[in-house]
Amino acid sequence: MASLVCGSLAFDTITTFPGRFAEQILPEQVHILNVSFLVPTLRREYGGCAGNIAYTLNALGGQAVVMAAIGNDGAAYLARMQGLGIDTSNVLSVDDSYTAQAMIITDADNNQITAFHPGAMQEAHRIALPTRGDIQLAIIGPDGRDAMLRRAADLAAAQIPFIFDPGQGLPMFNGEELRQFISQASWVAVNDYEGRMLCERTGLSLAELSRSHLRGVIVTLAAEGCDVWEQGICTRVPGVKAGQVVDPTGCGDAFRGALLYGLELGWSLVRCVALGNRMGALKIAERGGQNHRVDRVALGL
Repeated sequence: MASLVCGSLAFDTITTFPGRFAEQILPEQVHILNVSFLVPTLRREYGGCAGNIAYTLNALGGQAVVMAAIGNDGAAYLARMQGLGIDTSNVLSVDDSYTAQAMIITDADNNQITAFHPGAMQEAHRIALPTRGDIQLAIIGPDGRDAMLRRAADLAAAQIPFIFDPGQGLPMFNGEELRQFISQASWVAVNDYEGRMLCERTGLSLAELSRSHLRGVIVTLAAEGCDVWEQGICTRVPGVKAGQVVDPTGCGDAFRGALLYGLELGWSLVRCVALGNRMGALKIAERGGQNHRVDRVALGL
């Protein structure tokens, strides 16, 4: 069984600001905001939600099929994914564009400011759904707007259950479009902020969403863990204390890789989420979205 991972492939330029954003931004002056942050450290990492999710899913023993677009600077990224055993047969190479780029500043409280250049991601809608019998599960992560709309329609038509994970792409869609995504999905995964925005735009509460046809609504709460909503009932799955807190970039993607892995095996949603919390704690102790090591024996897998 394989899982189709739809979303972005990107290069993350990650910097660290040793202070706190809140101490540098004057709320009464935001209408003339002009700030600069000194960032002594800078790294360039492989990233993007599709790449990050696929990395963890494969490391756990699952089978990821990435569906994404990459630019003319992405050959090394493709080679790396292939070396990890990740299926890249549905990755579109766009010759006249750069790979998507995320410029991330993280402060001392692990708050982040991100600038994102979509690049080749804007052409991801050109990729057609693969016709193969082993794909029985999918996730739609943040991607080009047209690509996300097409993925949902194509997966629903093919009767392939999928997780709708709008992430930072959520503001691109109005309430009607979000309700359409939800009607086609089998699960919805958001963080607490995105969950509030989703409810506001659709006019539906988390409880109401979970009482629909959905098999579950997953709301991640960072270190606090995760809320799992099923048929109007919320179960809090406690967070896992990290060995150290180094870099939050990609923690949500590591969680989603574990979520897919558990769903591939037919686990309960609560059990899937418990593994996701462990992966988030493992990832936050490493820099970048794809550098954490997964010990399947230690995890009891």
